[in-house]
Amino acid sequence: MGVFDFSHEDTAVLIHPEVMGVEALFEKMRKIPNWPEEGILFHDITPILQSPQYFRLLVDLLVYRYMDQKVDVVAGLDARGFIIGAALAYQLNVGFVPIRKKGKLPFETVSQSYALEYGEATVEMHTDAFHSGAHVLLVDDLVATGGTMLAGAELIRRLGGEVLEAAAILEFTDLPGSKRIRDAGVPLFTLYQNEGCMPK
Repeated sequence: MGVFDFSHEDTAVLIHPEVMGVEALFEKMRKIPNWPEEGILFHDITPILQSPQYFRLLVDLLVYRYMDQKVDVVAGLDARGFIIGAALAYQLNVGFVPIRKKGKLPFETVSQSYALEYGEATVEMHTDAFHSGAHVLLVDDLVATGGTMLAGAELIRRLGGEVLEAAAILEFTDLPGSKRIRDAGVPLFTLYQNEGCMPK
């Protein structure tokens, strides 16, 4: 398994994984100022997903971290965690579990609410998502305030699972999410760390 030489967009040439790394992923992200609100520098991962080379690089970097760990199932947070998590689960040869927004899952669910700036949101998971004692890898794209990741971790614990680690592409160092997650006893791994607010 390896990553690709990006110098030829129309060819896929395997090279040593150290040649291209997380810096390349970060540079590939599209940065959109003042979205979804004033003062936020939004980091859009869709350019990574649109490129077969960069998407493979992203998945491979995560596979290298977890291929020798005991992962029983990957849980992905709605919605971009589905894309990354499902691809990662496939490569690790384990199952995938979606953690969805309220009202989207058809079977019996367990729910967990978390605070937003104004009001609250709720995520849900099927009650038969995994067996008790399962080692669950929790995946999302970004860590900002940490509310969604913490809610997902709580769902896993309530169903008797163990959060092996929470993983994301990027954590924002000027927002409280990563500290909140780690302070709650959830191991957190991110490929890249950067500020998420607009420079003042």
